Amino acid sequence: MFEAVEELIGEHADLEKKLADPSVHSDQANARKLNKRYAELTPIVATFRAWKQAAEDIETAKEFAAVDPDFAAEAKELAVQREALTEKLRLLLVPRDPSDDKDVLLEVKAGAGGDESALFAGDLLRMYLRYAERVGWKTEIIDATESELGGYKDVQVSVRTKGGNGATEPGQGVWARLKYEGGVHRVQRVPATESQGRIHTSAAGVLVTPEAEEVEVEVNMSDLRIDVYRSSGPGGQSVNTTDSAVRITHLPTGVVASCQNEKSQLQNKEQAMRILRSRLLAAAQEAAEQEASDVRRSQVRSVDRSEKIRTYNYPENRISDHRTGFKAYNLDQVLDGDLDPVIQACVDTDSAAKLAAAH
Repeated sequence: MFEAVEELIGEHADLEKKLADPSVHSDQANARKLNKRYAELTPIVATFRAWKQAAEDIETAKEFAAVDPDFAAEAKELAVQREALTEKLRLLLVPRDPSDDKDVLLEVKAGAGGDESALFAGDLLRMYLRYAERVGWKTEIIDATESELGGYKDVQVSVRTKGGNGATEPGQGVWARLKYEGGVHRVQRVPATESQGRIHTSAAGVLVTPEAEEVEVEVNMSDLRIDVYRSSGPGGQSVNTTDSAVRITHLPTGVVASCQNEKSQLQNKEQAMRILRSRLLAAAQEAAEQEASDVRRSQVRSVDRSEKIRTYNYPENRISDHRTGFKAYNLDQVLDGDLDPVIQACVDTDSAAKLAAAH
């Protein structure tokens, strides 16, 4: 089962030698690439060595048990530990998503349900901001269109690790956790505007894309159409008085990104370019995935209540994920940022599917 690990150990040792060479660090892009691969392999190598050591310790304990029966219990305990290491190693060897360590751009859009959907979009945004705060990520609202009754018709937020683009531990990057949030989220509750106390169902859509670095997406400025216009909505003195808002259209693909939240046109342009690069990267990755496989998981683009991935039932304080079967009656805590158990159920289901496909 672990035949390929010896090869990975060799690669890990080779990377260690390269990273110890000062000349390698003169090329920062290459050094980052080598460091990232080294960080990916380190837990595999460490776990494999512990797994092999456990086998040796079990044999030693069995030999001692032949003389002193008290060592039999130790042999059994070591066998349990080795079984746990076996499972851990199996999971570490599951093919990783190359974008797992990336930061993300997360967009929440109101959908079916009118004003109630916009209010729910605001609740989802707050949930993600609280979750990011819990795990120590940085967030920044890039663009937002507020609704008249509160909430958001559309809001885009950058979510990043505090060290910048990339996580220190495999599987703990922003994309590794938040990629499962993409899709339609359905809410069942009595709206604030409902006088009869009837439960309404509405939906909001969440789109998550890994944030692209400049080196990953080449954007030819001649392929862009940049329009400026007057900002709308609440803001500082420049809002509604100057043409500070920016809309960028990538002419070859038709991808559009806009920003109006910053005070200056230059700042809005920089933010819009960030969004554009990430959308172009996501489009390129989707095209590559379609060529590689006809069957792939994808985020739901249309905000239709029937295409839900998760339901938030307020009267029962229940949250249900329809992909994994996860169900809990602590909706209030989840909306306050306690999202890890819901996400972990998605991670475990995904890992199990990949393990099954590997055999």
